[in-house]
Amino acid sequence: MDSLDWTLLSSKYLVQDKWLNLRADTCQMPDGRVVEPFYVLEYSTWVNVVAITKSQEVVLVKQYRHGVQKTVLELPGGSMDAQDDSPLEAAQRELLEESGYTSNNFIETGIISPNSATHNNLIYCFLATDVELVADLKLDITEQIDVVLLPLEKLIQDIDNGILIQAFHISSLFLALRKLGKLHIN
Repeated sequence: MDSLDWTLLSSKYLVQDKWLNLRADTCQMPDGRVVEPFYVLEYSTWVNVVAITKSQEVVLVKQYRHGVQKTVLELPGGSMDAQDDSPLEAAQRELLEESGYTSNNFIETGIISPNSATHNNLIYCFLATDVELVADLKLDITEQIDVVLLPLEKLIQDIDNGILIQAFHISSLFLALRKLGKLHIN
């Protein structure tokens, strides 16, 4: 089978910022056609955590998201920072900072792409079981978070009602449910 990979001919940064870089690439397709510009958003690695308490409640964070201009429920998570040695360490840090919860039981459930067409980064998904509240929140300056505990079964039931709208959080929940043996395929 012939390769479908494009050849990168050149790149130019249009935006370089703390949170993202925007790159305009010139690429050549296998058939010789040139695509110019092709925009790529560069982000750091992201992590998210499906955190479940001993009483089978999922730890969620309620916060305003300006992109959709709504307050939404989400899984704890965020960007991997320079001080994080691994995605696992970033997931542990993000869960603790955003919710005050932690656990000794973290399992990586999968690695996904937020949008493989235009984003260069990956998202590491984790399941944390038997989480316990151990600390106060440690939020970034732009974060205002309410922690919400929701029974796992209620969260599953309310997926169709749009309780979670973040696509990669739904993907992460799917991966966690698969790991927990809670997917029921008819």
